[in-house]
Amino acid sequence: MKPEGTKIIVFADIDGSLLNDKYEYDQIEPIIHQLLSLNVSIVFASSKTRNEIDFYRHTWKITDPFIIENGSAILIPANYFKIKYEFTKRQQGYNIIDLGTAYCIIREKLNTVRNRKRAHIVGFGDMTVEEIAKDSELPLYLAQLAKKREYSEPFKILDGKEEDVLDAISDEGLCSTRGGRYLHALGNCDKGKATSILKNLYLLQFKRIFSIGVGDSDNDLPMLKIVDKPFFVNKTADKKAVWKEIESIARAVDTSK
Repeated sequence: MKPEGTKIIVFADIDGSLLNDKYEYDQIEPIIHQLLSLNVSIVFASSKTRNEIDFYRHTWKITDPFIIENGSAILIPANYFKIKYEFTKRQQGYNIIDLGTAYCIIREKLNTVRNRKRAHIVGFGDMTVEEIAKDSELPLYLAQLAKKREYSEPFKILDGKEEDVLDAISDEGLCSTRGGRYLHALGNCDKGKATSILKNLYLLQFKRIFSIGVGDSDNDLPMLKIVDKPFFVNKTADKKAVWKEIESIARAVDTSK
């Protein structure tokens, strides 16, 4: 199916692509383990924070790089690639490639928009952990991790014209994107840019790669345009069937060795 020795990388959103509406993953977890046993790299690319994604990586014993807060940064385990590459900083065992804007600046600019447009905008920074848990239906321990933001702000517009607010966010030099539950304000970055950078690093390391993308929201579309085989998981799609197809692709490559 693909050349011998091809490295498979799955760039995967989490909410709506792996998890169901109740944040459960029982149906997909065995497939994740199968993919890992086939030496598939699973790169989470999510609007979630570093701490949230690390929770799932540790749960499934995934050691591959990951993309946080809608492409705002790439975190690569320090000894993961043998090739030399540029990165912004090293923290907690990760080489971090910063692509986004610091959270404090995002909050400051969003507050400017709020005042300019006299809009009632509520972001995670305005909410307690308990309020985030209730609004997002996250368990409290995951809501705590979701609040530890570094580059982007999930928010809702409770009063005000959405188009005007998003235009004002753009005027402030920020970008906005729509996830499954929230709008997100962030710097000039997206999952596509981060995916492209990581794809190039994998290509330098392994020479032959085959990339797969899984997403369910508008913010996943830039990523899905970059990969070789995209899967868009709409609300009525059978997530397990999608992941079984990905497993089939991985097995076809594995048996060709």
